Amino acid sequence: MRRILVLALMVIGAYTNGFTQELYVFTEPASNMPTKSIGVRLTNEGMFNNPGFVSRTIPEVMIGFNKNLMMHLQGFMSDMDGKYRLEGGSLYAKYRFLSLDEAQSHFRASAFGRVSTSKRPTYTRDINLEGDNSGLQGGLVFTQLLHKLALSSTLGYAHAFENSERQITGMPQPKNMLSYSLSSGYLVLPVVYKDYKQPNFNVYLELLGKTDPGSGQSYLDIAPAIQVILNSTTRIDFGYRFQAAGNMDNRYTKNMYLLRAEFNFFNVLK
Repeated sequence: MRRILVLALMVIGAYTNGFTQELYVFTEPASNMPTKSIGVRLTNEGMFNNPGFVSRTIPEVMIGFNKNLMMHLQGFMSDMDGKYRLEGGSLYAKYRFLSLDEAQSHFRASAFGRVSTSKRPTYTRDINLEGDNSGLQGGLVFTQLLHKLALSSTLGYAHAFENSERQITGMPQPKNMLSYSLSSGYLVLPVVYKDYKQPNFNVYLELLGKTDPGSGQSYLDIAPAIQVILNSTTRIDFGYRFQAAGNMDNRYTKNMYLLRAEFNFFNVLK
C-alpha cells in the first residue's frame, strides 16, 4: 500500500511539474486539473482607480471530475460600493474535447461556460463576470506546450443580464462583450527535474482584451506575472495588469494587481 501511495505521488508530481507553465495567472488553460482532485483558492485583487483604492476577495473551490471535465465555484466580496460586503458568485465549467500528445509537447482544446450573479450597480460598459455583473459567458481556449514554454489563446462571448433596479441613470448599460487573450508561460526553475518536491518558478506575460460590439469600444491590457509552486500542491501567484491601448473608460480592472494562494488535494474524490 505504501509503495502504491509513493508511486501515485510521483505520478502527480511529474504531471504538475511538467505542466506548471500552463497555470496562467489571469486566464485558464485548455488543460484540466488531475482527475478526482479538489483545489482551494483565495485571490485578492486591488484596483488603483479614481477616486481611490478598492479591493476584492475571491474564495474559490475547484473540482476535477475526470481528465476532460472540471468546475470552479467562486464567491465575490469587495468594498467597491462603500463597506466590505458579499457581492455574488459564479459557476465555471470547462470541457476538454481535444488532446494531441507528443514527447515534451502537447496541444489541448477546451470549451468553457460561466454563469454569474452580482448585486453591484452598473457604472461601466465593461462586463466582468467575476464580481461586477450578472450574466452568461461561453468560449473556447487552445493551449500548446512546447517543452518549457506554454502558449494559450482564449475567445469568449459574454451577455450581461438586465436589471433595472441596479441600473444607474446616465451610466452605461452593457449587454454583450467579446473577450480575447493570448498568454505565454515559461518554466524557469527547476532547470533539471528530479522529484515532485522541487519548487517551481514560472514567469508569465498575458495580453487581455475586450470589445463591446454595440459601441465599438475596446481595450487591450498587458499583464506580467510570476508564480511559485511548492511541493507540487501549493501555488502562489502575483501579477499586475495595465492598459496598453483602448477607449473603454471607468472600468475596474484597468490598473489591478492580483495575489493568489492555491492549495490542491489529489485523489480525494471517489
